[in-house]
Amino acid sequence: MRIYIYSGGEKLVGRSGVGQAIRHQRECLRRSGVDTTDRWTADAAAVHVNTILPDSVLAALGAKLRGRKVVWYGHSTMEDFRSSFKGSNALAPLFKRWITFCYGLGDVVLTPTEYSRKLLEGYGLKKPVYSISNGVDTDFFHPDPAARSALRARYGLGENEKVVVSVGHMIARKGLPEFLELARRVPEAKFLWFGWTNPKLIPQEIVRDMENAPENVLFPGFVGPEELREAYQGADVFAFLSHEETEGIVVLEALACGAPTVLRDIPVYDGWLEDGKNVCKAASDGEFQRIVSGLLDGTLPDLTAAGRAVAESRSLEQVGRRLRDIYLEQRILPPLPRALPQKQVRA
Repeated sequence: MRIYIYSGGEKLVGRSGVGQAIRHQRECLRRSGVDTTDRWTADAAAVHVNTILPDSVLAALGAKLRGRKVVWYGHSTMEDFRSSFKGSNALAPLFKRWITFCYGLGDVVLTPTEYSRKLLEGYGLKKPVYSISNGVDTDFFHPDPAARSALRARYGLGENEKVVVSVGHMIARKGLPEFLELARRVPEAKFLWFGWTNPKLIPQEIVRDMENAPENVLFPGFVGPEELREAYQGADVFAFLSHEETEGIVVLEALACGAPTVLRDIPVYDGWLEDGKNVCKAASDGEFQRIVSGLLDGTLPDLTAAGRAVAESRSLEQVGRRLRDIYLEQRILPPLPRALPQKQVRA
């Protein structure tokens, strides 16, 4: 039996975490011994739906007409829709009603963390909701000391310049205003923000913030996976100041690459990312400044090995095992072989 990974809307979300999650699902299933397809086939047992566009509703209804199961991924919540694009705060209550309708069409709902699972269950969903990480490819994202020089050469920086990196849409929810403030407070470092957002969707206040960004900030825009990996590997600090997430794939990628990581202290990280153990957490501009400065000058402890271990616990192999177990519990697929291919150990 196969799993149909519905790709409608993938072009729209391809540069986002949702697009990355779709690609991860294909690879997780492959590594778990489950075949996938990009269309309905006679042996397709279920469909994975990842977006909340109208065509996704039609895909779910089509699955029900065929007597197949619908596995809907709950990547979005009302909470992480707020403070994002133009008009998002006013539309948030309607957005909540829409995603509740969409997710309600699933026979099972999957969402990345226990935090987002509790949010969705609080919306009144009647279908089973499971938490399962989006995962990270720990073979591709790994530490590489040579990336330090490569990153600085790519962006015309001095060999000894300190670099702080962040990744995400250019929106308030991702902490862009606070990132710019952090750059003002730590002028001795270069700050690189990777990511791209359609200018028509960026609120005017964010446009003004970017136009008035301090001189030590660069906006490389959207880059390919190899260049993004180099940024994680070569950064002195990965600073993710997001106010709301359902998981944060970029956090897993940075941890997998061995980047010293500082995060905003928000509930989504509770239970799997611990302050002072595998990451640093902050709640104010002053705390971010203190921690980033401490990481840059080496006065704070090195937590990167513990961070890498967190990424390994959410590797594509581990997520594939979890996904397979959910299939079995929900009787989506018949029992599968327990043995998985041995993962090659990087020398």
